[in-house]
Amino acid sequence: MTATVLGHNYIGGQRSACGDVALHSLSASTGETYPVAFAQATAEEIDAAVEAAATAFPRYRALPASARADFLDAIAEQIDALGNDFIAEVTRETALPNGRIVGERARTSNQMRLFATVLRRGDFYGARIDRALPERQPIPRPDLRQYRIGLGPVAVFGASNFPLAFSVAGGDTASALAAGCPVVVKAHSGHLVTAEYMADAIERAVQRTGMPAGTFNMIYGERVGARLVQAPGIQAVGFTGSLRGGRALCDLAAAREQPIPVFAEMSSVNPVFVLNGALEERGEAIANELAASVATGCGQLCTSPGLVLGVRSAHFSAFVGHLSRAIQRQTPQTMLNPGIFANFNAAVERASGHAGIRIHASAQSDARQAAPQLLIADASLLFDPGRPLEEEIFGPATVVVEVDDADQLSRFASAMRGQLTATLIASPDDLRAHRTLIERLEEKAGRLLVNGYPTGVEVSDAIVHGGPWPATSDARGTSVGTLAIDRFLRPVCYQNYPDELLPQALQNGNPLGLMRLVDGEMTQRPLDGSSVPRG
Repeated sequence: MTATVLGHNYIGGQRSACGDVALHSLSASTGETYPVAFAQATAEEIDAAVEAAATAFPRYRALPASARADFLDAIAEQIDALGNDFIAEVTRETALPNGRIVGERARTSNQMRLFATVLRRGDFYGARIDRALPERQPIPRPDLRQYRIGLGPVAVFGASNFPLAFSVAGGDTASALAAGCPVVVKAHSGHLVTAEYMADAIERAVQRTGMPAGTFNMIYGERVGARLVQAPGIQAVGFTGSLRGGRALCDLAAAREQPIPVFAEMSSVNPVFVLNGALEERGEAIANELAASVATGCGQLCTSPGLVLGVRSAHFSAFVGHLSRAIQRQTPQTMLNPGIFANFNAAVERASGHAGIRIHASAQSDARQAAPQLLIADASLLFDPGRPLEEEIFGPATVVVEVDDADQLSRFASAMRGQLTATLIASPDDLRAHRTLIERLEEKAGRLLVNGYPTGVEVSDAIVHGGPWPATSDARGTSVGTLAIDRFLRPVCYQNYPDELLPQALQNGNPLGLMRLVDGEMTQRPLDGSSVPRG
């Protein structure tokens, strides 16, 4: 379906353009300006969007989970209906290839459906019941029942590198809406037209399912984030972006009269530990696979492998040679926008200008496209207080480090900062011989891989896309997968409540048919003698 792009903010089900600051959508490849200007939200419009979300919250969170599930399914249907004109606009704004956008559209709608499944099965409630023990001595136990409700309105910051799956209708929005939290999305300025298409799709789903006006809101602007995060009605923040941007949001949220959580996914070099047993078996194949992973998405992925480590040996030296040639064979690509391209070039120059780091191999390119880069660094820099090898180069580049022995690998794993992923390219014997290394990596990464590559994040129940600081601002959560809903829920306990006043998830009859923790036992059994409800 063809959309009419207005460039107006989305506030409480209405469109608004009160400001006089105009933003423009640019072609990532040519720099050509889109004919419609976008109105940066004024302070009053930001406040109105937050107020609309706060007003919608009590009604939206009180809806049955099944109604919210129907809403998410409706969003998915609207996203799937976005056609070739939409794909063309995303490609124009981001230079991402058609196939990538088609796949990301499916991922975005499928994660909406996945959270709808979570709502229908009900485990997100975390229902717990401790029945009264009036005869207990020396003190009777009251009737205590706990479940989880949404925190309140969530501010979502669209990401640059995934214009669909981590932006307007991305995982933060999907999980917040699933939790019963209205959202105020700050559209990313790198893909404004894309954002409007997605916002229109969500708004159509709002109207078709009868959700409260203000369940979804979206504002445009380069300098609107601080006011949005500090607005009293906002109760949590979801962010994917740079370490500097995420840290700024954390500081703003902590400085509020009522501090709020910020769930920021920020910086990771995703170290790959290439062990000698695997290299002896298939060193050239590993080099080819790793080079392809470095170049995937022009390296503009949170999980791009930015650091490769191995123990000095003839096999590792041969592997570096194979990797050099494989990097040189990679195809240069246009990056998401000129600013990201400039930052990539600056980061490579900054790294290679450091004593002990040098460019070892590079693909051929022109001045407009990013050429995959292979850098080599001295092992001593792994323990440099300035952490030069843990600075993310956002783009198609990786740094190889050769260490003296396995102990150095473990010592670095103990010393390194938190990471989204850590990868072991290893034979079975390697894995048995490096238990200490694996134990250290468990402490430092959200996802551990064996004989795979971190690029590509499956949206599922078991996935973790998170990790200790600075990979994320809160290592207890994930921004991908169904566990992401936990970030926007909080527990509420009811003591000695009449059964008819309890939420359905906690009533004696268990009308939702949930598995619940009752007096320390997981059971679906109703507590009033009735039969188990059928799903």
